[in-house]
Amino acid sequence: MPHLRLLAGLLAIGLAVGCRAQTEGPSNLPAPLQRRIEVMIRAQYDVPSDVNLTIGARQPSQFTGYETLPVVLSKDGKTQELSFLISADEKKLLHLSTIDLTKDPAASLDLSGRPIRGNPNAKVTVVNFDDLECPFCARMHQELFPATLERYKDQVRFIYKDDPLTDLHPWAMHASVDANCLADQSGTVYWTYVDYLHGHGDEITGPDRNLQKSFAALDRIARQEGTVGKLDDAKLNACIAKQDETRIRASLKEAEALGLDGTPELFVNGERINGAVPEDQLWSVIDRALRAQGETPPPMPPPASPAPGKPAAGAAGAGGN
Repeated sequence: MPHLRLLAGLLAIGLAVGCRAQTEGPSNLPAPLQRRIEVMIRAQYDVPSDVNLTIGARQPSQFTGYETLPVVLSKDGKTQELSFLISADEKKLLHLSTIDLTKDPAASLDLSGRPIRGNPNAKVTVVNFDDLECPFCARMHQELFPATLERYKDQVRFIYKDDPLTDLHPWAMHASVDANCLADQSGTVYWTYVDYLHGHGDEITGPDRNLQKSFAALDRIARQEGTVGKLDDAKLNACIAKQDETRIRASLKEAEALGLDGTPELFVNGERINGAVPEDQLWSVIDRALRAQGETPPPMPPPASPAPGKPAAGAAGAGGN
């Protein structure tokens, strides 16, 4: 197990047994610096998205040029405090390893030319490294659209990056190429194609798992979407026939540089979400990012009503013997 994931496992164990500590008061760091520290700690140590992270007040330390900075992890009423060191120039954070706060790999992602869903000028960006053949990606996609998009409306924008895991998913690369051919002419048609593939993966794979048939199906669907979207047929057909993987390979290199080893992998203004998490966890991360930008997240929806004839939670056993 990699060192950072091992540490994340130890943090989870510590929270489970209810380790508690008291901080020295609220943070005395500027809000943008607090946010940068939180994002980098979550990324460096793979802190689960449903664990709250609070930064305390920095205090003098025995190390020249550094001050002690407590960081509290909490979940379900249990807490654990970790002690970090922050440099006087606020550029370095130390805890077993050094986190360079001036270098955020997710902040350097190349998003130029990528289709955008949502408000192009939104202050919060959700970047999803997506594999169009991945069933977990399909599940994540269905959580994002329409529910998450409808919840946040113009507060968030969504951008997909290509991360086809070709060892597991043999038609994923071809699907990414076709999707990018559509994106060259229309972001709207790109999203329609992605929506369709994430809802019909079994149809593309086919009962006999014939790869050439899958490729033909991907091309046929892309051309159909292009016709409906009134794209330039000649240009689209030439792009599909060429199957140029250059842009997808560049995106794969970005995923590798970020240490991504699966899909889906999301970044919400730099904060990483590992895998297809439940909707409430996803929304808690987006809410954090909105607050950091000075925006108010929408209220959480009320809990779903119990099905007819089914007692509400906590009602079972009421009025027993």
